[in-house]
Amino acid sequence: MTTTRGDEGMWLFNNLPLETLKARHDFTPPPGWAEHLRSAAVRFNNGGSGSFVSADGLVMTNHHVGADTLAKLSTPEKDYYKLGFHAKSREEEAKAPDLELNVLVAIEDVTARVNAGVTPEMDDAASAAARRKASAEIEKESTEKTGLRSDVVTLYQGGRYHLYTYKKYTDVRLVFAPEFDIAFFGGDPDNFEYPRYCLDVCFFRAYEDGKPAKIEHHLNWSPDGSKDGELVFVAGHPGRTDRLNTVASVEYLRDFGFPSLLDWLHAKEEFLVGYGKQGDEAFRQSKEELFSIQNSRKARMGGLGGLKNPNFMVPKREAEAELRARVDADPTKKAAYGGAWDRIAEAQQVNVRTAKPYMFLERGRGLDSTLFHIARDLVRLADEKAKPNADRLKEYRDSALESLELELFSDAPIYPAFEQAKFAFGLDYWKKVAPDDPNLARVLDGRSSEQAAAALVGGSKLADVAVRRKLAEGGKAAIEASDDPMIKLAVAVDPEARALRKEREDKVEGVEAANYALIARALFEEKGDSIYPDATFTLRLAFGVVKGYKVDGKDVPPFTNIEGAFDHEAAHDAKPPYALPKSWHEAKASGLLKLETPINFVSTADIIGGNSGSPVVNKDNEVVGLIFDGNIQSLVLDFGYEDVVARAVSVDSRGIMEALRSVYRADDLVRELTAR
Repeated sequence: MTTTRGDEGMWLFNNLPLETLKARHDFTPPPGWAEHLRSAAVRFNNGGSGSFVSADGLVMTNHHVGADTLAKLSTPEKDYYKLGFHAKSREEEAKAPDLELNVLVAIEDVTARVNAGVTPEMDDAASAAARRKASAEIEKESTEKTGLRSDVVTLYQGGRYHLYTYKKYTDVRLVFAPEFDIAFFGGDPDNFEYPRYCLDVCFFRAYEDGKPAKIEHHLNWSPDGSKDGELVFVAGHPGRTDRLNTVASVEYLRDFGFPSLLDWLHAKEEFLVGYGKQGDEAFRQSKEELFSIQNSRKARMGGLGGLKNPNFMVPKREAEAELRARVDADPTKKAAYGGAWDRIAEAQQVNVRTAKPYMFLERGRGLDSTLFHIARDLVRLADEKAKPNADRLKEYRDSALESLELELFSDAPIYPAFEQAKFAFGLDYWKKVAPDDPNLARVLDGRSSEQAAAALVGGSKLADVAVRRKLAEGGKAAIEASDDPMIKLAVAVDPEARALRKEREDKVEGVEAANYALIARALFEEKGDSIYPDATFTLRLAFGVVKGYKVDGKDVPPFTNIEGAFDHEAAHDAKPPYALPKSWHEAKASGLLKLETPINFVSTADIIGGNSGSPVVNKDNEVVGLIFDGNIQSLVLDFGYEDVVARAVSVDSRGIMEALRSVYRADDLVRELTAR
């Protein structure tokens, strides 16, 4: 059992804050409650969350989580991303080309096994290598034993290691999505704002053996929704937080990491906006990436603003100084843990020195093409599969290969002109930021960015899945014999990219893992496991209450309704992105649409990016909402919890149901969702 303050916490399902729930909300989950919710929660491989909402494999998530699939299924003639999609029969459900869903089956603490190979004489790099090897062996053993996806997850920045096993679904089909104009009503200007009026929802169906999956643990739909002050729960997969980071780590992000990232995001956004202006088809091809970049840009701007706020940084410095003082006051603790903070600070200097070349080359920011990333995977797959499993890069271990190959052999469309323009942009940006980088000179080989892009992208055959499969099956010999220019490029830059990755793993990530583990132990000695680990894109439970807030002395009510959406449209003269779809105006004119129905609401639940698509449930595990955003004040939650004005924003279950009934006449979906 654990305790915490307020409604803070992204809690592990095997370590829930039961005392806090009882003391603060007078709620004790009944037997089986947590297991049912855990088993109904779904993770999307593209970075979002979801949940099973019917016995026949129906999965609910956000439109913006499904957007990647919507874009890949679309054609110039049928733009599902823009116009929406509704399969009126199982036969019409459209198979996603590369979507994988994961459902958490079990959690096992494997900390002792991961650390077993670490010896006192090892430095941080050797210790990290030993832990990686042990993790690979644990994952392989688990995968072979269970047949399930098996991931060793680092928690508390290295203080704990847990083995997560997942049931996978790779036959996933699109069932329903509304029009983009209501899913993202208000567009970028309203993103991370509130009040909101969005139907950011999408439904898929998981299949097994060609038939809808039979799901024991699915969430029932609440007939009544939620009310002001009600306790609600969120089961989802928050991506990453840095709340346990040292001051030095946070200062790196404030002074270098975030500014560098924001500079690239602004440049990429400008490029994508310009590309989309070439015509309707150019916009269709690029818009999903544009909205993703805009979302990231706004989120990082909000996070950076929080880090520059003394009201946030001063308490963090004070808390760290107090912990260090307590450690230093005890000779045994000082000897064991006292140097951890300084070693992490030293690692940040390596971070500053290596971040740009690492991002441009290993992360591919300067080689901005789907074709290059395919080429790199093929080149590395040939190299890594020849090694013992424990010695491979993580993404090429046996436990990860099936997921990697799902994406590698996806038949999602690749647009040559867009890929060529992106690649030239990446090279131009590389030239602007690091003009003397020898790796850039190797890629350009005396050519302009446009010339290099034309030769590399235009000459590649990797858009053909059959070509990819042949190269993968042929292994290293096929790679060495290939005359594909993108394969040749991936081969040429791989040694330096690997060297950058190793340096980062040894001198930054390895140092951080070893020393954060020491800090975690110091905290555990004081508080036990009453502290929760930072987010790791693994399943967590958050809770809070439906609650409005004040901004500049004005009350912001917790709920918005459908009528407010039409008022919001009128206030902006129905100009995009404030133009509601024709279907909504027709439903209003018919008199069928109940304008008083709630459409969005806010709560104090502790969420972050990756929680998008998470179900919001009441005490009875009934769906009352769907997480899709946070307000602008919540963007500092990467680094610390706040519940005065920070809020999680959800689509109201009543708004979803009203839209399905009165706007889309999706009676089949309504029946499935309301079946008990």
